[in-house]
Formats: sequence, structure tokens, C-alpha cells
Amino acid sequence: MASASAASWAAGRRPCSSTKSTPPRSGRPARAFLYGARLSTREVTDGLRHWRLHLTILACTFVLFPLFGLAARGLVPGVLTPPLYSGLLFLCLVPSTVQSSIAFTSVARGNVPAAICAGSFSSIIGIFLTPLLAAPLLGGGAAGFSGGSLLKIVVQLLVPFVAGQLLRRWIGGFLARHKKAIGYVDRGSILLVVYTAFSQGVTAGVWHQVSAGRLGALLGVEAVLLALMLSLTWFGAKRLGFGREDRITIQFAGSKKSLSAGLPMASVLFGAEASLAVLPLMLFHQMQLMVCAVIAKRRSRDVLPGDGADVSVEAAAGRVGASR
Repeated sequence: MASASAASWAAGRRPCSSTKSTPPRSGRPARAFLYGARLSTREVTDGLRHWRLHLTILACTFVLFPLFGLAARGLVPGVLTPPLYSGLLFLCLVPSTVQSSIAFTSVARGNVPAAICAGSFSSIIGIFLTPLLAAPLLGGGAAGFSGGSLLKIVVQLLVPFVAGQLLRRWIGGFLARHKKAIGYVDRGSILLVVYTAFSQGVTAGVWHQVSAGRLGALLGVEAVLLALMLSLTWFGAKRLGFGREDRITIQFAGSKKSLSAGLPMASVLFGAEASLAVLPLMLFHQMQLMVCAVIAKRRSRDVLPGDGADVSVEAAAGRVGASR
């Protein structure tokens, strides 16, 4: 991510004939297609059994986050400029991540199948719900929203996903055998999207529009937002009666936002203003990865009941062996 950002900044420094070039979108449908082809129907049906967990994650993603985003309106104009606030509110509307939620849940020894389904459901629902929420909440900020905008998002994200699901019967085995190569394609498409977004921001002069003070204030607001969501998802899930594995899934899936899903939506909803609008999302994305990596590592060290039993057995066996 950092390399892609630096490369885009260097590219943006070179003279160009026009700053209104259309960003390449080929990576977005391809990624949605591959994801749909890899997700098995059994994983979907198994995940549906944990409906309480999924409803909790969806509520965090599309209810709590937007409420915090609306509450941040009081920070304008003293702390945040109106364009930065629009980007912050848009950040609160995008769906949850998929890959990083699964990875962190796995490291922390949480409910991985539920994390797979939770991220998938959030992404699919977000295709419709994010634009519908953006229209009334962002108002004039999402100048590009219309029925045609929603159709573009559906064509870019949902149609390839459904196509992948339909063709999975024939290509699923091939993708499973070449999982490593497909992973490179997946990550490469994300880097392409990030590179494009940063390049557009540089050529549009985004970094000249945001002062160091405003950027620091934005980072501070996002740090508070992330801390609130991480705390609410962890302790709130405990109050709702979820076990440790499910709480881990809820925390990681309910506290993060998807950069790969948000960028194509922003390009449709905000049009020429998308570069500045996605700045809060790009910064939040990097922050959530760093913070959640630390949390996942700490959760992986938790001593579980089974672990304690294994340790006791090994210790007892060692004492018996020593006595002989």
C-alpha cells in the first residue's frame, strides 16, 4: 500500500495532459468475480445459521458507524473542513472488509467461517445500502448519486460476483489449485485501485488542499472513531452473550471499513471530487490494519480452557518422567 502510494505521488509529479482521466476499473469487476467464484455455497448456508452474529455486525457497520459519523458534524468547521467531513461520513457508510477480517480473526483464533460470511454479507448488502444511505446523509456532497450511479455500482461489483458464483461449479477447482497465484491477482487489483486513487489525488492537488493541521485533526478524529468501535464491538458482544470466538469475529468485522469496496463507490458517487472524499477512508484503512494487527496478536496469546488442560497434562507427564 505504501509503495503504491509513493509511486502514485511520483507519477503525479510528472506533467500530464489532463487531470480528468478516467480511472481504470478493470480490477474491480475481476476481483468481485474471483471472490464470488471462491466462496462456496456451503460457506454461505453455514454462515446463515449465525444470524444473531451477522445482524450484530451489520448493525455496527450500517447503524453505529453512521451515527458516529453524523455526531462528528459538530466538528465542522472548527476541526474538519466540509469536504473532509463528507469523506469521514462516507467512510462510515461503506461496508466491512473481507480479507483482513478473516486474517485477523484467524490469527486471534476466532470464528473464521463466520468472519468469511460476515464480510461477504456486508459487501453484498453494502452495494445497495451504501448508495442509499449516501443520498440522504451526504446530501449535496454526493452530487453524483442517482439511479444510474446505483446501476454502475451494481454492474461493477454485484454482477461479477453473481457470475463467479454461477461459474464456480466449473472453475472452482482450478481456482483452488492455483490459490497462491489468484491471491497475487487479488492483492494486485487492490494495489491498482489504491494507486489510481492516490494518483488522482496528487494530480488534483489534494495534498495542497489539506493543511498539516487539518490532516492531524482528521487522524485524531479517526483514531477516536476506531477506538470507540473496537471497544463497543468487544464489550457490547459480551453483553449480548456471545462467546470468545464470536466476539473476536464481531470486533474485527464490525470495526473495519473496506477500502476496495469504498473506492469504486466514491468514484461513482462523488465524481471529480472523489479524490478528496476518499482521503479519510484511505487513512482509516491503514490505521485499522496496524491497530487490529496488534490486537489480533495479543488475542492469539490468550490461554483458552483447552490450552490450559494441555499444559497441565504436559507438565504432569514431565513430572512423572522425571520421577522415573
